[in-house]
Amino acid sequence: MERRLRVGVAGVGSLGFHHARLLKQLAAAELVGVHDSDAARLNQVAGELAVPPYRELSALLQRVDALVVAVPTRAHESVACAALERGIHVLVEKPIASTLAEADRILEAADGTGALVQIGHVERFNGALRACEPYLEEPLFVESHRLAPFGPRGTDVAVVLDLMIHDLDLVLSIARRDVVRIAAVGVPVLTSSPDIANARLEFEGGGVANLTASRVSLERLRKIRFFQRSGYISLDLAEGAGEFLRLRPGVVFEPGTPLSGASLAEVVERIPLRADGAEPLRCELESFCAAARGEAAVAVSGQDGRRALAVALDIVARIERHVAHTTAA
Repeated sequence: MERRLRVGVAGVGSLGFHHARLLKQLAAAELVGVHDSDAARLNQVAGELAVPPYRELSALLQRVDALVVAVPTRAHESVACAALERGIHVLVEKPIASTLAEADRILEAADGTGALVQIGHVERFNGALRACEPYLEEPLFVESHRLAPFGPRGTDVAVVLDLMIHDLDLVLSIARRDVVRIAAVGVPVLTSSPDIANARLEFEGGGVANLTASRVSLERLRKIRFFQRSGYISLDLAEGAGEFLRLRPGVVFEPGTPLSGASLAEVVERIPLRADGAEPLRCELESFCAAARGEAAVAVSGQDGRRALAVALDIVARIERHVAHTTAA
């Protein structure tokens, strides 16, 4: 039997813990150990998962083929580059880095050794999104809402980099066109950076996306809708379900022709979309292990991550200018 991929996890906070938990379950991977700068948290997770704790990252890197980087965003560059310079493949949690310069140094380190970089845009693996792929064509308009209650995790960055970037990556991967115009507004409510934001993206060719993200909501919501010539796709990413609505075969509306009393159910076909039940984070890790073992291409490349970061940072800058202008007025 081919040797399992030896993987480590750097950063075992809330998300890093789940990476480690799932890696323990994968047949293609061997969780060699975990690392964290917080000794108490490191020992707690290591004990719970029955894996060796490593206080020093360098010691863990001597024993792995691949590394999951789940440390705070500001430390992504240093941790990822330390691994890549040794030829170790990395899965870097989103966003790829805090700045484009940091992202470029990560990609340069990978190019230098040929190691792989995958970015943890986990919504790419959402079952509802996979279920809609047979019906997804070229959306003319996309609308997303990603709302969450306030919590301390992720507040070191603007809500655009914490939450909206998931939907930015989805939209960019689906549109496959350049963004030609961006408008954005946002408001700092409980932190010093924007806690609620809205961005409107216009793509080459005329497609438009309207994205809203909030971390000061009273409810959790993760919904995205695609409007295209063939119909309308509505997905609940939290539930892993959705539906595709389109005209029933043979139904044609001529301009100016009244509906003549027809009901929506008579003219519209509703196709339910259901996820397969697979945990998206597990699917992401399986794809990373397959890529690191040379069995598949990288699902979400470092360049994908950089592109999403570039758009996100542009949005943040526009919001900051809007807030400064509004305050000054």
